[in-house]
This record gives sequence, structure tokens and C-alpha cells, in this order.
Amino acid sequence: MGTGTRHQQFGRYLCLHLIGNLNTYIGKQLGGTDYVRDREAEFTTRHVPKTELLARLATTSEVVSRTLAALSDEVLSEPYPEEVLGYPMTTHYFLTHLNGHLNYHLGQIDYHRRLLTSGQRVTYVQ
Repeated sequence: MGTGTRHQQFGRYLCLHLIGNLNTYIGKQLGGTDYVRDREAEFTTRHVPKTELLARLATTSEVVSRTLAALSDEVLSEPYPEEVLGYPMTTHYFLTHLNGHLNYHLGQIDYHRRLLTSGQRVTYVQ
């Protein structure tokens, strides 16, 4: 994800958006972190270095993994702490919604990967 093209910048925006989304709705709301989201910056911040994005992703992944592993069946059946969609729902229901939202963006990421690689096969790093 270099700094050159419009498509590369869009990839950065998606990455920042998913980092903000996961840190807010899982890290802060369910894990009790003190994350403060700047949603507007997720779509306007330019030229974030790849190394910084990868570091933020790694931190977010740790927060999400730790938080989800700690959720009990009881917590999953309780109301989600925020009415994100304008009405109350269980934590389980909201996490199902969030899964759909993330998969929507995964499709966008794959589409942009194809644009950047001219559809060539790529090797993923975990």
C-alpha cells in the first residue's frame, strides 16, 4: 500500500475504518478500553505508512481476540451497551451484525486488491 494511487489511498481508508470500528464496538464497548474514535479521520487521513497500519492492525487484533475470548454466554445474551442501529439488541445480535459489516468491507478490500495487482494471485501474510 504505497502512497501513490487513488486505489491505494482507498485501501488505507478502509483499514483505518475497520480499526476504528473494531476498537469502538468490541474494544471499548465490550472490553472496556479507553479508545476514542475519530470516524471522520478514518476517511480523511492521508499517507499513513504501511508499517503504522500494520502495527495498528496487530494491536486491534489483540484487543478483539482478548475481548471476544472473555465474553460469557451470559454477556452475549445481555443487551449490547449502545443502541448503534437505533434500537436495543443483544450483544450476540450486534456481533452478528458487525460480522456482516466486516464481510462487506472484506469484499471491498478484495476488489481493490484486484485493481492494485491486475488480478494477479498474491501471497497473504498472517
